[in-house]
Amino acid sequence: MPYFTHDELSLYYREKGAGNLLLLLPGNTASSASYSGELYYFGHNYHAVSLDLRGTGKSQRLSSWPDNWWDRCVEDAACLVSHSGEQKCFVMGTSGGANMALLFAIRYPQHAAGVIADSCAELYSPKNLRKEVSDRALRTDEQVKFWRHAHGEDWEAVVDADNNLLLKLADQGGNLFNGQLSTIQCPVLFTGSLKDSYIPDIGEQNIGMSKQITNSSAFLYNDGDHPFMWSCPDVFRSVSHQFLKRLV
Repeated sequence: MPYFTHDELSLYYREKGAGNLLLLLPGNTASSASYSGELYYFGHNYHAVSLDLRGTGKSQRLSSWPDNWWDRCVEDAACLVSHSGEQKCFVMGTSGGANMALLFAIRYPQHAAGVIADSCAELYSPKNLRKEVSDRALRTDEQVKFWRHAHGEDWEAVVDADNNLLLKLADQGGNLFNGQLSTIQCPVLFTGSLKDSYIPDIGEQNIGMSKQITNSSAFLYNDGDHPFMWSCPDVFRSVSHQFLKRLV
């Protein structure tokens, strides 16, 4: 199984295909197991790699999740790029993974050749973050099936740790970027559904984010939900493929 070590943690990843490196970063409570369809599709044209973020999936568990968990995961992603023997990569993420993809471009401009940020926002409403945690408490059959597939039998501990992270983010105002989006140098594509039930102002948010980044664009679709990547997969893949083709 493909593992690498960073920060004294054993971290797992899945990979498919060959060519330019395309790093897929999972959203909150997901793992690389959730992205088999994307790995298969993009693996036809790229070396598609998806990381199990620290404390999730098949990666080593944490005794506690630090407040700067997103930043530490971005460090892990940069280490994975080096582990792959590459200098540059495209980065794709959805929801929380999209925020990490943008943080990757901010922290590691030397590695980021382009970013696709799906179904994300610059400022998450603290009210919506707390509602997300409350909705997870329902533990529906669909939720449990998704989490068990992503993380295994200890999925509940992973979800609880992520819940605590979201609640801390809500207490801090829901902003992960602190005005740093304008420092991103590589091309960025924002994608999302205008019917996103988790980010109701996604159109305004994505346009506002795009305005801060010199080489960026936004594709907003009047169908689907959150995340757009999975609710309208054919449209998302087509738009993403066209974006990446221009950068190769």
